[in-house]
Amino acid sequence: MSLKLKPLGNRVVIEPLEQEEVTAGGIVLPETAKEKPQKGKVLSVGPGDRDEDGKYIPMDVKDGDTVLFAKYAGTEIKVDGKKLLILRESDLLAIVLE
Repeated sequence: MSLKLKPLGNRVVIEPLEQEEVTAGGIVLPETAKEKPQKGKVLSVGPGDRDEDGKYIPMDVKDGDTVLFAKYAGTEIKVDGKKLLILRESDLLAIVLE
């Protein structure tokens, strides 16, 4: 998927990673029983905030990072039928190191 979005400021575009549909015990979860995902892949990163001199402060995340984010953070949008989130960098909790 070629992303046609470039976030502004300290925002990032994330594709949420859905949780498993079957529990460890073999129970299939319906769509309504699933929790909102809190893990996602960074698709695009803005240039960052500016300091007092007008220079950009670099972002801590980059394209391709897997991150954890606050449960109800960001704005959900649909692009080409996929759910994406636009969040501020401050809504990100951690980078998942694999």
